[in-house]
Amino acid sequence: MQKRKLGQQGLEVSALGLGCMGMSEFYGQGDETESIATIHRSLELGINFIDTADMYGPFTNEILVGQAIRERRDEVILATKFGNVRGPNGEFLGIRGDAEYVRQACDASLSRLGVDHIDLYYQHRVDPGVPI
Repeated sequence: MQKRKLGQQGLEVSALGLGCMGMSEFYGQGDETESIATIHRSLELGINFIDTADMYGPFTNEILVGQAIRERRDEVILATKFGNVRGPNGEFLGIRGDAEYVRQACDASLSRLGVDHIDLYYQHRVDPGVPI
């Protein structure tokens, strides 16, 4: 698998990545066993860039990805996103990019993913009320 440098801090990702959004929402009922098998097969094929977000599910996609990579964390460049705020029943509650929210969202993502670090953490949507 070809690799690409991402940014200027030495992060190197596979030219192809795996976006996991559809495994938990938006395209019908997900299948956890198939989703985990898909993530594992992607890793076997040399894909190391796995992308999720706190809003997918909502919240359940990060749990799924965390389960899939638990024994293979060293093989993964893990990306997740913040900014789209959703409630426990899936309701969309707006966009937030303030520092307090970002810290809370990051801590929650780390917990759901079951990891001690996120390789690429980025804003899903820009909060127009908060300067970048």
